[in-house]
Amino acid sequence: MKHAYLALSLATILNTPLVAFAAEKSQVKDSIEHIEVAGQVIKSQGLSVKNETIDGPFGDNLALQDIARSVTPISSELIEQLNITTLQDVLAVSPNTYSASGFGAPSLPTIRGQLGELFQDGTRRQAGNNGFGVPLSFNSVEQIDVVKGAPPVLFGSSQRNGGFVNLQSKVASTDESKGKASLSAGRWDQYSAQIDYTAPIIKDKVGFRVSYEHLDHGSYYDYSGTKSDSLFAALRILPDDKSTWDINFELYQVEFTDNAGINRPTQALIDDGLYITGQGVQANGSTVPAAGSIVSPTGQVNIDRSTVLTDPDNQNEATTYLIHSIYKRELSANASLKNITYFQHLQREEIAQNSFVEIIDGADTAQNRTELTYSWNDEQQTIFAFDVRYNKVLGYSQFTTEADLPIDLTGPLSNRRIPLTDAQKARLVELRPGVFVSPGAQYDIDNDGSGDFNLSDTTDSRSWQTGFAIQQDSDWTDKLHTSVGYRLDYYDVEARDPIAPQGQTAASDSINDTLQSGQVSFNYKLNADFTGYGAASYNEATSNSMAGGNVLGGGNVISAQNFATENTLVEFGLKYAPTNSDWYADGAVFSQRRSLRNRDGSNTGIRTTGFESQVFYDAYPYWLSAGYSYIDARYDNSASSQDSAQVADAFDNSRPDIIAGTGVGAPSFTPFAPSNSQVQGIPEQSFSFNGNYSITSKWQTGFSGLYTKSYPLDFLQTVKIRDQYTLNVNTSYAFTPSTKLRLDVNNITNQKNWRPVFEGGYFGATLAFPELPINAKLTLTHKF
Repeated sequence: MKHAYLALSLATILNTPLVAFAAEKSQVKDSIEHIEVAGQVIKSQGLSVKNETIDGPFGDNLALQDIARSVTPISSELIEQLNITTLQDVLAVSPNTYSASGFGAPSLPTIRGQLGELFQDGTRRQAGNNGFGVPLSFNSVEQIDVVKGAPPVLFGSSQRNGGFVNLQSKVASTDESKGKASLSAGRWDQYSAQIDYTAPIIKDKVGFRVSYEHLDHGSYYDYSGTKSDSLFAALRILPDDKSTWDINFELYQVEFTDNAGINRPTQALIDDGLYITGQGVQANGSTVPAAGSIVSPTGQVNIDRSTVLTDPDNQNEATTYLIHSIYKRELSANASLKNITYFQHLQREEIAQNSFVEIIDGADTAQNRTELTYSWNDEQQTIFAFDVRYNKVLGYSQFTTEADLPIDLTGPLSNRRIPLTDAQKARLVELRPGVFVSPGAQYDIDNDGSGDFNLSDTTDSRSWQTGFAIQQDSDWTDKLHTSVGYRLDYYDVEARDPIAPQGQTAASDSINDTLQSGQVSFNYKLNADFTGYGAASYNEATSNSMAGGNVLGGGNVISAQNFATENTLVEFGLKYAPTNSDWYADGAVFSQRRSLRNRDGSNTGIRTTGFESQVFYDAYPYWLSAGYSYIDARYDNSASSQDSAQVADAFDNSRPDIIAGTGVGAPSFTPFAPSNSQVQGIPEQSFSFNGNYSITSKWQTGFSGLYTKSYPLDFLQTVKIRDQYTLNVNTSYAFTPSTKLRLDVNNITNQKNWRPVFEGGYFGATLAFPELPINAKLTLTHKF
């Protein structure tokens, strides 16, 4: 025991950069000299948000307590500690970030009850269509900054305004060589490998970094899996002592599964795992799933939670590459310049057996933003920004003949497949042999006054966004700081039908519009430890389809409503960041009004009010964090819709002992009148907690947990996901200072938890996603 205590004491001293020196005494025969040097022991393990700096959204090198917004910066150490591998995992540490499953492959964050934006190094990345898109690799990421509320004026007008995540890329080292390799293996044949190495090319002048990650993940779910490769390369150039230039490139290729979870989410399914059997039947007697099918229940069985709406013959893959350039230069003692350039190319193809098709034949996005920061004096600073963004999308879509509720998942695979009838094919266009998609516009071929085609998101669109922003930061006293910003964005957009029906002239349209945004905030230091803040913003945003493209709407024109999404935010908060303490805490109350893009392209107003708080303690050998959120999300006297009004609509009443079916048939698209009803699919309260304890200098153990309060799954609140929790544990052992083995056990109590499948609740009466049972992962890491 004494040896263990001695080893722990030595490790504590050797692993902290500042050591407290005890009083040193020396006695001489005739005099006594007393020398005392005092200092504070720094015991941080890099697992608190307190000392992280935030670059980009509101300026550069800002401390957390100086930002008048609710922010959670997640460092690389914290990413590793919390085992963050998807955007859903940020809920473990950032309050009010609960999300739907995103069909098993979330590509966007969910913040304060709505989809948020995804940025990297301050530029908006291409992402999914309403959250469903390409999975995200963290191979290129050094830090994740989670910010609540609409993007600030420096980032410009965008599409989603619940909040945003800004990924900070890895940078190359110019002064030392170092590397890291990791291998992991988990349950269901989930394997991954990563190697990351950086070194100077010319010491203190030029450095490079290369990181490669390979994932080969089997799955708990039937016919599911993920295989991906990510190659990241970075170059840092220091031309002189006044400038830096970071250039990075990522190539990412992935094959993944569109996982719609389990259909027919009755309360019995959620509570007891009981699934109603029986294939839906159309009015003509066909058992192929289609709108209006009615199920006569044949029984009720316990369904294996791995039995989900997937198909072994589905195709789903994507390839994307990104280039970022960030140049910073100090022009004078008062002025500095930053230029950010971004380019991304994306190709994606999904052809599913349930007739769903989404093909992006090419999406290209380029952006350049120049920021000039000028300090008039020690108290006044102005940031000017000029921004140009170009987006081009060629894509084909078809989701109009999907039908999930009629499918009996316990039957053969043929139950799930939707071969198109000749009548259905006639309302679509054949892209290539056997692949039918919607045209990008509507046509009345038979001249009966109504369109003859099914429309989805097919488009060939181009858009130019030109913006100018100004932000004024002022220190009025030692305690009071204000920031005021304004931005003007001019959009020039055109869209055309890339695959008009034979004999028809392809429809096209163009539109231009000017969007505005503004923000104002203050910080007031109550004392050395506490800072209060307030923020308000107004933001006019766009409504886009897949890959940020624009589609032709009714009348074959680009709807002006796509440029009329108004968003407001009012937020007040308090941050506690004491200098001589290991604690950090903050809390915020907020009210946001924003619009949600519906699946049919319309916008629905949503108003949310709530409270969120986070607290961190980081001092070796302990680390603790906790987060709490309360949100009241309601439709803002606004209409909504669902795939079906309620799950009972799929069934007749032949088995009232199982379900009181209404016999309406399903799917049966249902609009709901404007209301102030609670938004489905969002828990009002959630609580997360995390911890770590170093048993010795080599051996650590940790835990994390998440609790969410009961919430309705569908608009009519006929089915609820009950209170639920998840507990995870981990332990790691360092064989040497460079080599560590870690074991993660997730959902250790094997809870049978559920999530919504899709943001906005559109499939709330149709689908529910079963979360993973208990599972484990072993990771070996070696630094060199």
